[in-house]
Amino acid sequence: MSMNGEYLRLIPAELDRALKDPEWALDLAAEIQDAQEEHQPAPNEAWHFTTHQTWDLLGFLLRRSAFPVDIVHGEEPLAGDDWGYGPPRYLTPDRVRLAADTLHQTTYDQLIRGVDPSELAEAEIYPRIWDSPTSLEWARDLFTPLTEFFQGAASTGHAVLIWLD
Repeated sequence: MSMNGEYLRLIPAELDRALKDPEWALDLAAEIQDAQEEHQPAPNEAWHFTTHQTWDLLGFLLRRSAFPVDIVHGEEPLAGDDWGYGPPRYLTPDRVRLAADTLHQTTYDQLIRGVDPSELAEAEIYPRIWDSPTSLEWARDLFTPLTEFFQGAASTGHAVLIWLD
């Protein structure tokens, strides 16, 4: 079974409700994921987004670049049950805005510049496929849509829930 990075946009009132009722938030996430399977909106309009299995690589690259927001694991805990591989965490609208602004100024080439795949193997970055320089390209196709997802959330003042499933 694979581990996937998952994101859910919430309006501030929904975040308030999720903080009080994490089960409601889990149900909302499932509803939105199901709805988006039928209609796949552009990332900047999506309410749900996934980085699939690239989450750990992206996290490594972003930490290495001193990215100011933890957009891979979230920053604030949401009480409640495990949503797959631990409970979800969230980013407030202000942190989403900072993440979106910083992502907009960051290129994937900047993130991978100077990274040797052996560093990923040594750090035991999931899913341990780091046997060639081309393996660094694996998350490139998801970096721009992730940026667009955060820009869409920031432009409307949304918070973001983040979890591994």
